[in-house]
Amino acid sequence: MVKVPSLVSLSIDVVKRELLHGDDFIPHIYELPPELFNSLVKCLPPSTLQKLQTEMPFKTYDDYESTSDYIKSSRKRGRSGNFNKAWKELFTLRWPDLVDRMEPDDWQQIYWETHVQNCLDEAAELALLPSFGGCLGEIQISEKILRYIGYVDHMGNAASDYLKLSYHCQHFGYYARCLRLQNVLCVVESCGNGFRIDIGFMSEELDNRSVMSVFMHRCASLKEKTTFEELQVTKLGCTVDPICGTCINISTFEFHRIEVMDHLFADGLCKLLSQNCKTLTSLKFIHCKLSSTFVDAICESLSLRGAETHQIQHFSISSSSFLEPDPVNSAHRLASFLSSGRSLRSLKLCNNHLDWNFARRVLSTLLDASSSISILDLSENNITGWLLNFNWRSSALLSSLGVAQSLQSLRVLNLRGNNLQKDDASNLKYALVQMPNLETLDLSDNPIEDDGIRCLIPYIAEASKTFSPLAHLNLENCELSHDGVTQLLNALSTLRKPLNSLSIADNGLGSQVAEALRNFWSTSIQVFNLEGIGLGPSGFRKLQDVIMEDLMLVEINISKNRGGIETSKFLSKLIQQAPKLIAVNAAYNLMPVESLTFICSALKTARGHLKQVDLTGNIWDYQPSHDAMLSEFQYNGKPILILPSSVASNVHYDDDP
Repeated sequence: MVKVPSLVSLSIDVVKRELLHGDDFIPHIYELPPELFNSLVKCLPPSTLQKLQTEMPFKTYDDYESTSDYIKSSRKRGRSGNFNKAWKELFTLRWPDLVDRMEPDDWQQIYWETHVQNCLDEAAELALLPSFGGCLGEIQISEKILRYIGYVDHMGNAASDYLKLSYHCQHFGYYARCLRLQNVLCVVESCGNGFRIDIGFMSEELDNRSVMSVFMHRCASLKEKTTFEELQVTKLGCTVDPICGTCINISTFEFHRIEVMDHLFADGLCKLLSQNCKTLTSLKFIHCKLSSTFVDAICESLSLRGAETHQIQHFSISSSSFLEPDPVNSAHRLASFLSSGRSLRSLKLCNNHLDWNFARRVLSTLLDASSSISILDLSENNITGWLLNFNWRSSALLSSLGVAQSLQSLRVLNLRGNNLQKDDASNLKYALVQMPNLETLDLSDNPIEDDGIRCLIPYIAEASKTFSPLAHLNLENCELSHDGVTQLLNALSTLRKPLNSLSIADNGLGSQVAEALRNFWSTSIQVFNLEGIGLGPSGFRKLQDVIMEDLMLVEINISKNRGGIETSKFLSKLIQQAPKLIAVNAAYNLMPVESLTFICSALKTARGHLKQVDLTGNIWDYQPSHDAMLSEFQYNGKPILILPSSVASNVHYDDDP
């Protein structure tokens, strides 16, 4: 039997059509009783819900909405609880795979931001076709996207603008706070006496609606002008007022895969930076090829009017290269940029093929800079010898002159993968003295060997006496032996302020290092990485004899140590003696299936709040009893145990490098 529609549902359908075709009907909707009004809100498609919410009189909120979290403000119009719930449901319906990844305060904002991104991505695909010869703003949005927002009727010539990309950018673009603009959407073209970047959120003078309109006007000569290698090249972050559409703060520009060879593009890009220099705080270049001339242009573009300074707080160049054969020239340009930054907080020059001379120039600049940098990342370069014969001035002189402020404020130093040798570690200790507030030091993937770590032990011990905040030390894959690590652990065990986290993973230490771990367990170490250090069965057997009471461990990684069943015996003891333990990685330890007996027994009597025990990569097949274990041991409805799959168990494991 066909279900007869109710009068309410028929009325709602009429209202939906009227809202889609015009605004005359809107004032009458606000006269509806609260129950009918809220029922209508739940049924409206995005386009009509947007129209209804935008025109909502302030006075009606007291009648229809009683939620306490609604702020009655002219700047917060259209933010009632029922509207927000409706927008979340619409978002879930359209993007079910994305909804679990976010929990915004304003679902209306994130809905239209994602919608505009979909429109731009679709337009970019069409603009990339060789046959494309029109204007971006004239590109028609697909019927699939239009149906999602409620444009399902043929609305005639009067409504043809609904089909165009320009309409969606003009009407919904001001909700976007972050957009990915592909290369076909980022071009420089002649415009009067100068150039214009056809990109959203670019002008101080224009509100966001107008700017998105400017974005839509371009010619089809892109393919001769673009110097991009791939797509997804620019990311904009800004805060936008959803009512008036004014772009309040453009904070981040992120450029991917740019080859700055076309002066037209360089000029336009620099103009874009200049127009936003007052609010821009983060600038990132990823997979780019940069010239010293372009770096100079960036510096000039970001300089505030009337002053040779900029307000960039976070500057990053990663997985990129400089075009000049002589890197000294580029280093000079970059040093000039760094020295003019009074607000610089983080500097990342990662995987850029930098040499020791470049790194030394950067450090020298920071030594005398007036910024308060807190994060310095020079990882994945080749800077062997960068501190050799470095002219370090005495701490007393530095203090009296009031310089080296940048290094004094440094909290994170990342030197991972720089081919640093033992001599580099010896010289590094003098640099570390100039970093009294250092919290994190990453020296992983550097062959500093035992001699190198011995050079750093006196610094670590002295830093502890001065109540240094050093809390995180990463020495993964540094070609250390049990002798060097034993000296390190013995020193760390006596520190006045112990470390919070330590990684000595991927060093061939063997079972002998277990002796040094005896005293170290009693410190307040919280995160400990012992992956792939060669403990073996004898090493885990020795660790079982260690007196472990109320350990402070929160996370531990003992994977890839080939400990067999002795691994599970140690683990069962650890679980019972570490009440704060949350995560354990015991994967790839050649544990037999009998190991589950020890581990499950420990879980039954554990005092802590374990969330995860990773046992993947071991040598047992799936058994029906495993399902019961997964059901018995859970945290917030999720299994604590991560067991090997039947597929993984058939794959031979070899942890040799």
